[in-house]
Amino acid sequence: MSQPAHKVRIGTLQVTIWRNTSDKGNWYSAQLTRGYKVDEGWRETDNLGFDDLLAAAKLLDQAHTWITHQLEADRKGRKQSEKAA
Repeated sequence: MSQPAHKVRIGTLQVTIWRNTSDKGNWYSAQLTRGYKVDEGWRETDNLGFDDLLAAAKLLDQAHTWITHQLEADRKGRKQSEKAA
């Protein structure tokens, strides 16, 4: 299994960002999860409660910013490699 490109966390909420590659370049996807404890350890769910919503919005904003910067870095890297070729 591939490694996440980046993770952002606030409390028990986490956004995992995945880098995907294609012949047209990289694209990114994000998965929002909330951790919760059970007797056997920690589990994850995509269900959010009322108290999770503001933190989730902030996390998604941070994920959006990170992906935006990565896409720009990817574009610059592609342009530089095209000039070198």
